[in-house]
Amino acid sequence: MGKYSCFEHLRANESRGADFEVRRRRGGSGIAVISIHGGTIEPGTSEVAEAVAGADHSFYTFRGMKKAGNQDLHITSTIFDEPDALEIVRCSETVISIHGCSGEEEFVHVGGIDFRLRECIEERLRQAGFKTPRRLWSLRGLDKRNICNLCRRGMGVQLEISKGLRARMFGDLSYGADLQCSGTFNEFIHAVRKAIDPFKIPVEKNHFQ
Repeated sequence: MGKYSCFEHLRANESRGADFEVRRRRGGSGIAVISIHGGTIEPGTSEVAEAVAGADHSFYTFRGMKKAGNQDLHITSTIFDEPDALEIVRCSETVISIHGCSGEEEFVHVGGIDFRLRECIEERLRQAGFKTPRRLWSLRGLDKRNICNLCRRGMGVQLEISKGLRARMFGDLSYGADLQCSGTFNEFIHAVRKAIDPFKIPVEKNHFQ
C-alpha cells in the first residue's frame, strides 16, 4: 500500500496542476490505452501510452509533476479510482495499461486477464526483438480489481516496461529531462499497435461515443 489509499485521499493532500495532472482523449476503436503512473512517477509511461493510443484509441494518463517525492502519487492498480480514468475504462471494451518496473535489463512483462490479446502483444514484441520474460507474480495483472480488467469485457492487458528498456527508448529518465524518443521507442510502439489493431470494434458497437 502506498501513501494514499484512494484518489480522494491524494487530492486532499496534493495540488492538481502543480503536483499532478490528468490528460485524456476519446477514441473510436473501443480500446483505451492508459498510464496511471505517468509523468515523473514511472517516467516514459505517459509517452508510451499516448503513442500507442494514437488518434484512434482512447487515451488517459495520470502524471506526476512534483520536483521530488513522486512515489507518493503512486496509487496501486487495484485501487486506482480517479474518476476520469474509471469513466474511460468502464466505457471501453479493451484496456491496455502501461507501467514502468525496475530492472536495468531491457524487457517488458506482459500481463492481464485477456490472454488472447496478451499473447498477440507478446508475439509482436518478440518479433520486433524485445524480451518478454516470464512474469513476476506481482506484475501479472490477474486481479479482477486491477484497472486494466475493469473494462466492459472484464479483461485487459498490463505492460510493465523495465527501467533499462525505457532508458533505451528515451535516454535520460531523470526529473526535468526532455524525453527524446529513439528508434527503439518507435519500434516498440509499432509492435504494440500492430498487435492490438485486430481487436478494434466497429464504431456502431462502440459504447464510448
